[in-house]
Amino acid sequence: MTNHLPGVFIVSDSIGETAEMVVRAAASQFNSGAMEIRQIPNISDEATLEEVVHQAVENHFMIAYTLVLDDLALFLRQEAAKAGVVCVDILGPIISAFEQASHLVPKREPGLLRKVDEMYYRRVEAVEFAVRYDDGKDPRGIVQADIVLVGVSRTSKTPLSMYLAHKRIKVANVPLVPEVAPPEELFKVERGKVIGLVIKPELLNNIRTERLKTLGLTGQANYANFERILEELEFADKLMKRLGCPVIDVTNRAVEETASKILEIYYRRLSNV
Repeated sequence: MTNHLPGVFIVSDSIGETAEMVVRAAASQFNSGAMEIRQIPNISDEATLEEVVHQAVENHFMIAYTLVLDDLALFLRQEAAKAGVVCVDILGPIISAFEQASHLVPKREPGLLRKVDEMYYRRVEAVEFAVRYDDGKDPRGIVQADIVLVGVSRTSKTPLSMYLAHKRIKVANVPLVPEVAPPEELFKVERGKVIGLVIKPELLNNIRTERLKTLGLTGQANYANFERILEELEFADKLMKRLGCPVIDVTNRAVEETASKILEIYYRRLSNV
């Protein structure tokens, strides 16, 4: 017996937002800590489903799916059953109920939920918010944001802000520089809204050196100086401790992986409100 929820593969022939929201809503009923979610969107073939089932076995994950095409849904259920993987149909039961009650035939067309609707406008608004309050341009965004990311330069603050914006979450991000006093708004927002991003100094040095090269500048500039990097990271560490904020190490993490960790923190905070 385990005392934590298994990871979940979200499988969809669209982008999987419906399944993710349902899974997170269900998971919020359990006090079991973090839960890993991996999205597998735009499924259109059986080979991909076979690989998902294989990965679910390897990682001890369950599968939640929204596949409106009957053939793919049936294939996934059969493969999961053979492999002993828990597999949950998110949309099937309600579609069948509507079909039975109305005597109408469903379209079985993937992606219908992505038509222009309230969720679409919320996504657009979140993207505009991320652009407006990127890189500490306006500290007023800190108070209005759902999440505030802080970290030194090149810790993926902007890519993460945009990624999360496409999930309709308003994100502001603030660069931490020793010579610049952090905005007072950081200390006024509710606890848990601010999330710190850290990175190993060696990797940051490599990233900054390559960044300078793409700009046609020497890798010896202060921006990529190792001692300077250590100074910035020490400053960031002290500030994050003052804020008492959750901290995520982005070293060698893909944006999607870091975003998943951020979402865990975000939804956990919402469930405790």
